[in-house]
Amino acid sequence: MKKIVTLLMAILMVCGLVLTGCGAQEKYEIALITDVGNIDDQSFNQASWEGTKAYAEANDKTYAYYRPTEDSTNARVDSINAAIDKGAEAIVCPGYLFEETIYAVQDQHPDVQFLLLDGEPHDADYNYSTSSNVHCILYREEQAGYLAGYAAVKDGYTQLGFLGGMAVPAVVRYGYGYVQGANDAAKEMGITDEISIKYWYSGVFVPNDDIKTKMDGWYTSGTEVVFACGGGIYLSALAAAEASDGGKIIGVDVDQSSVSPLIITSAMKELSNSVIIALTDLYENGGEWSEEYAGTTDVLGAAEDCVGLPTAEDSWRFDTFTVEEYNALFEQVKSGEITISDESDPEVTPEVEIAVEYQK
Repeated sequence: MKKIVTLLMAILMVCGLVLTGCGAQEKYEIALITDVGNIDDQSFNQASWEGTKAYAEANDKTYAYYRPTEDSTNARVDSINAAIDKGAEAIVCPGYLFEETIYAVQDQHPDVQFLLLDGEPHDADYNYSTSSNVHCILYREEQAGYLAGYAAVKDGYTQLGFLGGMAVPAVVRYGYGYVQGANDAAKEMGITDEISIKYWYSGVFVPNDDIKTKMDGWYTSGTEVVFACGGGIYLSALAAAEASDGGKIIGVDVDQSSVSPLIITSAMKELSNSVIIALTDLYENGGEWSEEYAGTTDVLGAAEDCVGLPTAEDSWRFDTFTVEEYNALFEQVKSGEITISDESDPEVTPEVEIAVEYQK
């Protein structure tokens, strides 16, 4: 009996090794590398993953995601190398945190095609260089911010707030667009003297007690709605809104309405759509970027239906500003009838008639 048990254990061990070995041989053609979050972060990673998954499943491609062990360039490089070892021929990298990473790996893997969302490759000294196996996508965040600011004022909010993360170009463009949109709506309504915005960069992309304390102060002093723009910092703003008497939040990057009924809208980048557009070009060109995409950067906005506010019934939480009014405004932005500054220098603030308090 003892010999039989020993033999069975040996067989199971061998089978286990075989199964492990077989698992290690699985190949995934398309890979997504997450940044500091995961694919269920209700933000950049999730939306990019949804686009990757949708394209892969519609086109019979195998796909997987890889999560770095820590927030560092080395860890992201390790994840990219792991994806390549697993057969990745196209790698989606969501967010500016991948700029130095792609710079480091693009020439080491010339046969692998990289899609960098929201950034362009550069080294630690900000020397930029994009190889032909890389395509970059930036966004017109100022347009999405504009739509959110305009809608908030049109809906009757008069005391607004902008909570940014780090003052990187994308966050600055969101904020300045928000200010411009609020200003234009106020001018149309003849109430520029009634609208005010508190404006602050927290310097981080993660929630913390300092941000919540700051937002508590804003809501207590009368701020009605805060555009929380920068990764997980919206959670600190949301906690403050929940503790306040009626405070509201505007989400960012993706439709965050499912997180809380206090999120009245979201200034979105259509990340999922962007990934699908890019991967379609890649595979229609035989698995390499076309001449138009190779080593280039696209800046996508309303004209490409890649920024906007969510208009689904469950996401639309304005009381008086209607979807029809929004659609008309969106078409004006899309056509270029409404022009919005894309300034991204945090020291060069927009010239507006409403009161904006830039806080340190």
